[in-house]
Amino acid sequence: MNLVGQVESVWRYPVKSMRGEELPEIFVGFSGVYGDRLYAFKSSAAPAGFPFLTGRNARAMLLYRPRFRDPEKAARPVNLAEAKALSPLLSPLSADPAELAVEIETPTGQVLSIDDAELLRELAALAGGAHSLSLLRSERGMTDCRPISLLSLQTVTQLGDEVGAVIDKRRFRANVYLSLTADGFAENQFVGRRVGVGAEVVVAVLDRDPRCQMITFDPETAIADPEVLRKVARGHEGTAGVYAAVLADGMIRKDDPVTLLD
Repeated sequence: MNLVGQVESVWRYPVKSMRGEELPEIFVGFSGVYGDRLYAFKSSAAPAGFPFLTGRNARAMLLYRPRFRDPEKAARPVNLAEAKALSPLLSPLSADPAELAVEIETPTGQVLSIDDAELLRELAALAGGAHSLSLLRSERGMTDCRPISLLSLQTVTQLGDEVGAVIDKRRFRANVYLSLTADGFAENQFVGRRVGVGAEVVVAVLDRDPRCQMITFDPETAIADPEVLRKVARGHEGTAGVYAAVLADGMIRKDDPVTLLD
């Protein structure tokens, strides 16, 4: 076991492509972070293989703030303690859908239910009117590739140095931000290895995270800076951070140790 750093912060994104929320702790199960990307908007103009409306089509989506109406029930599985008491191998249950209801604060301060027709119309207009939208809800996160994403602050700092500006880490929409004892892009060395995060969670790091137009958008203003993606594409084979699958579930908290297990 080799200590390589610690957790800097943990995040989830209740609605795909909308603003994320930093939490004191997250539950990470085999399907990913509990409450992460449970909702998305399906677009008639999107390809069948990736049918979502995202910030690529309507970058102002990043300025919409989702929140669970019952944060306590959305924090972790409802029977987590009882399941763990019986066996660490049991998979706990999600809350009922009604207990994971989400509302959206728009950039103008209006608060709408996730299924409000007014919200659908507003998002469709942001995308230019070619998109007919419907709401999707899943029992597991609608992530692009793998259940959980990790990125080091050292990587963010190095990219900022390369671009010549301070980069907000939130551009990269990771679930777990790491503070490592090595230089930027050191997490690339985790690929193919098991990593322990905190006292319970073990992940298998599967691949480097291929990046797209989403990282060009400032999370506060949605203004695009293409130079960020250019640096990633030209200097880092188009990747920043890593994707992982979960081998052992549990809670991850700020300042938890991060260890290489093999």
